[in-house]
Amino acid sequence: MAATPPPALPVELVEEILLRPPPDDPACLLRASVVCKTWGAVVSHRGFRRRLHELHRAPPVLGFFHSCHNKRAPNFVATTASSFSLSVPDFRSCRALDCRHGRALFFSRGAQELLVWELITGAQQRVPLAPAFQPADVIYVSAAVLCAADGCDHKCCHGCPFRLVFLFVTMGMADHDNEYDTSACAYSSETGTWGELTSVRSEFLTGFMNHSTVLTGRSLLYFMSDDAFILEYDLARNVLTLYDTQDIDSLADPETFNLVLAEEGGLQVSQEMYPHLKFWTREVIDGLDARWVLSRVINLGSLLQIVAVVDAEVRVVCFAEGANVIFVDTVVGLFTVELQSERVRKVSNDRGFCNMVPVVSFYTPAPRAEHQDPLLLSPIKEAGGEEGGEKEKTLDQAQQLFDKGSNAIKKGGSVNAFECFSHDRSIRHPCYGEVSLEDAGTLNIYGCTLLPKAQKVIDSSCDVPNSAPNKESVKGTSSHDDAGNSTTSDSNVNCGPPSEKVLLC
Repeated sequence: MAATPPPALPVELVEEILLRPPPDDPACLLRASVVCKTWGAVVSHRGFRRRLHELHRAPPVLGFFHSCHNKRAPNFVATTASSFSLSVPDFRSCRALDCRHGRALFFSRGAQELLVWELITGAQQRVPLAPAFQPADVIYVSAAVLCAADGCDHKCCHGCPFRLVFLFVTMGMADHDNEYDTSACAYSSETGTWGELTSVRSEFLTGFMNHSTVLTGRSLLYFMSDDAFILEYDLARNVLTLYDTQDIDSLADPETFNLVLAEEGGLQVSQEMYPHLKFWTREVIDGLDARWVLSRVINLGSLLQIVAVVDAEVRVVCFAEGANVIFVDTVVGLFTVELQSERVRKVSNDRGFCNMVPVVSFYTPAPRAEHQDPLLLSPIKEAGGEEGGEKEKTLDQAQQLFDKGSNAIKKGGSVNAFECFSHDRSIRHPCYGEVSLEDAGTLNIYGCTLLPKAQKVIDSSCDVPNSAPNKESVKGTSSHDDAGNSTTSDSNVNCGPPSEKVLLC
């Protein structure tokens, strides 16, 4: 007599369990999505993603894109607790410019187009540059992407309309050889057109290679030039405004300045003067013109605790909007600093990163929209086809997908692995059945490590509330290693391996 399968867990209970693993460990949800169709539907549902936001508040920093001089396409470097990889679109000779509201933006000068890429679905849209853009005359470019849906809370933006802002710098006319014209225009995915061009002229403004773009409210975008001038672009009015930082410190190295968001959502400028990190806010005092006012100082020296380091060996390289995190490049590697709690984590042993674009998002597996592997697009045959070899052929295909997914996970390719495993399951199910013994082996590999991993993470995360500020961050913190042992250090720097491998098989 056939064994009676155990009763399935209620979907509501499954959702409550899968909400508990920390959002900076995407491998947990990846495993959950391939356990069965029900679990896959739970973690890919928009409501599940919204509940992740409500429970964990700030989305995690999944990693960052960066451009290397010897590479023809941007690289993605993960900063998550487990191995994780985003397959960067095959967009050669391009540079990552921005990432916001679940979309990454790439620029190709050769193709004269922008590529908008949804991180979750994999959907891609190529946007030709504005007609006013003439590559021969342009010296520098920058751009930003943002959700354009009315009233959106940006908890689940994929599939929503978006806007692009493209900024480019050209030399002035012959009678103004020492001046630069900086122009901007906005693109709407709803109309498929670029708006009117607006420009500002300055003899100081140069490139925007080494600074993050910051959005305040719904319509004010800020760009910082490499010589520490700030450009404000008002999307609502299509107006460019130029600010300088000379009243902060006219003698400071421009590379020490960066744009960040204040806790209340306004604009701040950070100034790295190791061992201190100063924050300046633009305020109107006594009815006079606005001035930069010192609002906060962080002792980076106490946080990083790097021995025998000099000022030139510590550099704030970018700001992760949405997570309120800065990246600090040092002689011993790359660190992140949470500005609210002042918690520090080492995310890479490498150094010297440039053109960094942080990826801040909750990751929930979802079917990929485009550019799938040809193997994944092959038609699935039902069991018992007209020819006796059809079932064996489909099972061979399933095994190929299984092997491909296993190899992808070992290399950190979580997204590609999800595609392979989900298609593997869709083949095996009609051949064997949902709860068959033949299917149990692969099902076990997909899901057997999920709940113990989740429980271990839940136990370790109970010690410190996820959203509570760490007011004693310099005095010491407690952490749990992979064996569940509690360790305490004199600082809150986590110098463990930045990309510890968590495998499905």
